Amino acid sequence: MDLKTPIKARVEAFDAWARPWTLRAPWRGHAYEFLLFGLKQAWACLYAGAMLTLLVGTHFFWPADAPIARYDFLVVAAVALQILLLATGLERPREALVIAIFHVVGTIMEVFKTAQGSWTYPEESLLRIGGVPLFTGFMYACVGSFMARIIRLMDIRFQTYPPLWAPWVLAVLAYANFFTHHYLPDIRWGLFALSLVVFGRTWIQFTPDRTERRMPLVLGAVLTAFFIWLAENLGTYASAWVYPDQQQGWTPVSLAKMGSWYLLMMLSFVLVTLVHPPRRAEAPTTKSRRGRSADVAA
Repeated sequence: MDLKTPIKARVEAFDAWARPWTLRAPWRGHAYEFLLFGLKQAWACLYAGAMLTLLVGTHFFWPADAPIARYDFLVVAAVALQILLLATGLERPREALVIAIFHVVGTIMEVFKTAQGSWTYPEESLLRIGGVPLFTGFMYACVGSFMARIIRLMDIRFQTYPPLWAPWVLAVLAYANFFTHHYLPDIRWGLFALSLVVFGRTWIQFTPDRTERRMPLVLGAVLTAFFIWLAENLGTYASAWVYPDQQQGWTPVSLAKMGSWYLLMMLSFVLVTLVHPPRRAEAPTTKSRRGRSADVAA
């Protein structure tokens, strides 16, 4: 059963109802555009939001005598959710491929990091590799899912995109530093500087409604890293994983972790370009197609 068509039809019907209201005053048009921006962001976060809901919900309501461990249930639920998104057309096969890549890349890093004591998973489970429950790979996949979907939903294009090899150099070095800084000097500050060299002149061109907007790519990465940090606080509060300073009780995750998420965003962006190659931005224009906001349901 394809749920995309009825959802898109409802969005188009809502847009047809709301559009005349937006034309009566400029502020209404801006408010409606901001609403659509938020809705598209939320729609792009569909997989991530569902996973975060499962993490928090099972923390509070998981029965102590359940026949399956909470972590194992999260693995099963994550796989079922992925199948549902593909079956309903809300996620495309190429996007599922990049999510699978994220799962592998994330799980490898998790196995290494837990062995180093960077964080732990305090609950028992059967579906795990070493000290890493298999649901953790899906948490990294959430980032890939969001990025792949938002590029499509917002029709994202890029101004002054760097040579294709440069982001890959940054991504490889960033990923390697997650491992090597345990034995060698941490080069994250150099990587922050390199990210500015590579992407400092790059702007994202996106379309919340009918008018193209833009922002610096680096700013977009910082904002996304901040929201991932907020989600991480919820995840640790729900005991999905625990940092060493949270062993005696939950405390907010250090803001310094935003730097790690920022570098992961650089890696994530490069991996997503495997299925959504960067498209060159056109000169800013006003979209004339009716019902552009219906793309929120795509």
